[in-house]
Amino acid sequence: MAKVFPGRYTADVGEDGAVLFLIGMRFNHWWRIDKWWPVFVAMPRMLRHLAADPDSGLLGVHLWPGRTVLVLQYWRSAEELIAFASDAGAPHAAAWREFNRRIGTDGSVGIWHETYEVRPGHVEAVYGNMPAFGLAAATSHVPVTAGRGNARARLRRRAV
Repeated sequence: MAKVFPGRYTADVGEDGAVLFLIGMRFNHWWRIDKWWPVFVAMPRMLRHLAADPDSGLLGVHLWPGRTVLVLQYWRSAEELIAFASDAGAPHAAAWREFNRRIGTDGSVGIWHETYEVRPGHVEAVYGNMPAFGLAAATSHVPVTAGRGNARARLRRRAV
């Protein structure tokens, strides 16, 4: 069980910030396991590949299953995320080719992603009585102290 940190904490993204990458799939035709299963198993393969390479730039991952699957990823930089996605030797390229070959636009499986650059002074996070989680677990988990006491202060805070 993860250690719970009593009290209020926030995330410190440092001077360079981070990248929030949301990616997922949607079971449009849940009965078409022949279509969605290859998409479903591609993400764990990619995450194992990234976890095996500490220099990949991936900082942390959280997964939420459901009809629409959400994989929340934190990256050191957009450049490292794009480098992984475009690396012909990494598992993403093969999964993307397979998706286009097997599914394309037939509507059986939906895929999506969103990328956000998180810059110092433009991010606010608070965690109360939680284990280190989310952005704080991926970057730096710090107590809410003077200068970080409310959302406005955390949004204006620049890297120290």
